[in-house]
Amino acid sequence: MKKLINDPVHVVDEMVEGLVRADDRLILLADETVIVRADYDAVKQAGRVAILSGGGSGHEPAHAGYVGAGMLTGAIAGAVFTSPSVDAVLKAILTVGGAAGVLLIIKNYTGDKLNFGLAAEFARARGIPVEMVIVGDDVALGDGNVAVGRRGIAGTILIHKIAGAAADAGLSLAHVRDEAQAAADNLASMGLSLTPCTVPAAGKPGFELGEDEVEFGLGIHGESGVRRGKIAPVDEMLEELLAQIVKYGGYKSGDRVALLVNGLGGTPALELAIVTRYALRRLAELGINVEAAMSGTFLSALEMAGCSLSLLRLDETRAGRLLAPTQAAAWVPPSRPADEVRRTAAIDLGIDDSIVGPQWSAGHAAVFASAIHSVTAALRAAEPELTRLDSAVGDGDLGISMSRGADSIEAAFATLDLEHPARALAQVSALLRRWLGGTSGPLYAMFVLRAASTLTQEERAEDPAAWGRALKAACFGMMELGGASPGDRTMLDALVPAADAFAAASGDAATRIAAMHEAALAGAEATRAMQPRRGRSSYIGDRATGHPDPGAVAVSIWMGALRG
Repeated sequence: MKKLINDPVHVVDEMVEGLVRADDRLILLADETVIVRADYDAVKQAGRVAILSGGGSGHEPAHAGYVGAGMLTGAIAGAVFTSPSVDAVLKAILTVGGAAGVLLIIKNYTGDKLNFGLAAEFARARGIPVEMVIVGDDVALGDGNVAVGRRGIAGTILIHKIAGAAADAGLSLAHVRDEAQAAADNLASMGLSLTPCTVPAAGKPGFELGEDEVEFGLGIHGESGVRRGKIAPVDEMLEELLAQIVKYGGYKSGDRVALLVNGLGGTPALELAIVTRYALRRLAELGINVEAAMSGTFLSALEMAGCSLSLLRLDETRAGRLLAPTQAAAWVPPSRPADEVRRTAAIDLGIDDSIVGPQWSAGHAAVFASAIHSVTAALRAAEPELTRLDSAVGDGDLGISMSRGADSIEAAFATLDLEHPARALAQVSALLRRWLGGTSGPLYAMFVLRAASTLTQEERAEDPAAWGRALKAACFGMMELGGASPGDRTMLDALVPAADAFAAASGDAATRIAAMHEAALAGAEATRAMQPRRGRSSYIGDRATGHPDPGAVAVSIWMGALRG
């Protein structure tokens, strides 16, 4: 188990200390893992209803992230995935509760209902008015779990916001409870998991999922879902989630809703945006009007990878409550979705018409075409090897990038002006600039563009010496742009000696290309012993020793393709 913790026993104590230390609007109750607003007494004196929530830790930013004006007055944190004690809840109620009363918002789990419910009873006996709303938004099990009811998951955050805004507006406890309960009754959620999570005290995952397995409808503590299936394109998997939500939430065409796309802790924002894309598009097809959308990690399950979708049916009051201001640190104000993906016309960069250069024969154009095909095929085939090499010393994307660049050239091959090699190279440079990406993209685009510009100054494109001059100019252009030199352990350690060998060799193009390839191979091999001074490898220092530079190896590969 790898986690950024000290002692598993103290993770919750240290977590709440970190949250409070980072935000002077929050304070801790002594001897408890309870976070409250620092101005809670002013809220009490103003006659406002206090809103409390909480539950087991491990769901951050819930619940403490939603403590703030306009949302929660306090949050009670239990041990990881464990309900807080009755005493902790009772202390929180007695601290923040005044004559206006306290509303408890909890998720539908037995431990939370028992501990919060008993604390509420004790508080009422001491004269504090207390009401409770239990959120059960998870529709994964359909109607198959009537006795226990639906579990509470990420949609609970929306109820926090609605209740907090209602309390901030000065409504009575009964009215705040009624608004929160009505919202909970119009809320439906469901999730899917790609990986398990590890409770710090346990030290191992709470369940197992195969590399190609997905759990549909699991709970936020790793409880069993509806079924396990095979990983599939995300749109296919989300269709099952949305169908279940729409069915059991009773949503129909014409309904106004808020959409919450929630990450479970280990899901990148990139993937959540793809989930949001599908959900908005599919709901529009169903005629369900999404008036507010939120995407991010709002209620997690430690480091679990996966997501959940929540739909909240809106009326004017609920829509206003969601948009009301709050100071809660983790709340992300909803945005209003567009009806469609809107685009504006982009500037057509085109090709610099000044780059034309000498024309050569149809025979030479055919050889040139064959050489380009050979290079793109070689780079495609080398993708796994280049990925392996780059994963050892870099970020692992070189193989994919080079293959993508090759694909772009092949896709646009029919547009290349092969009878004018300088112009064709300028066209290739534009493709690489757009599609190759990463560090290699601009460097190779410069390399090819400088070669093209140099060729325009030559009288005969068939002259091998002209290509020798173009290669050397291209290397110099790359060094100017990237700031590297031979010896820095980059692709230049293969490119520069190869260009020198081509220019120095005598004889026809085939002889020069062979010399160039041999020099590239030797240069790439020499990088094994070099200290990295440029590029991603420079971040790992001595650990790169013994591995060839992936960029230099890529040069030897495409030069080998030219050699045939």
